[in-house]
Amino acid sequence: MTATVILPVLPIKAADLADLVGLPEPAARILLKPLSEHPGMVNGAWWPRSRDLVRELPLLVAALDGIWGQIYHVTVQVHMWPDIPGKVRTGKHIVRVGWFDTEQDPHDICLLSVPGRGRWDLLVVPPELDPGIAARLMATAASPGNMQTAGSLIATAAAPSASPAPPAGVLRDAERITAWESEGGGPPARE
Repeated sequence: MTATVILPVLPIKAADLADLVGLPEPAARILLKPLSEHPGMVNGAWWPRSRDLVRELPLLVAALDGIWGQIYHVTVQVHMWPDIPGKVRTGKHIVRVGWFDTEQDPHDICLLSVPGRGRWDLLVVPPELDPGIAARLMATAASPGNMQTAGSLIATAAAPSASPAPPAGVLRDAERITAWESEGGGPPARE
């Protein structure tokens, strides 16, 4: 079992994001924030290949054990994963798996490492998400200044992108019509 961890290089390069899409199986697709005193709501992102925790969790834990210390407990949101086992063998050790309903963000996985080492939260990028959107989402989650929750990151990625602002000095049609009419170009006002 191999694991690949892509740590962000600031600024994050397009090649780093492309690596997330083309990682060979079985490798965990994760992008982590640099360690800091105030990491925000998530410490990075994980993009599993399926919603099968028994298959996906060992890859994630193997990748993170060497960075964050031995992971011994994981919690997930019950509606994100169809089957949640009580324990998962991760190669060298067994990880207890717990779940929450409304108490935990659906797109968050909480990992607890050896006592005294810490709690870590990762954005869970839905496995079926478009690779380009997934890569951008992971880069945003792993940005050092990001303070968004997992749910708000997903909501932002799912929202239709706003139309780009027109270049400076260019007015949109409605603005041009309003300007024209206010300058006397419109029909005379009826009294």
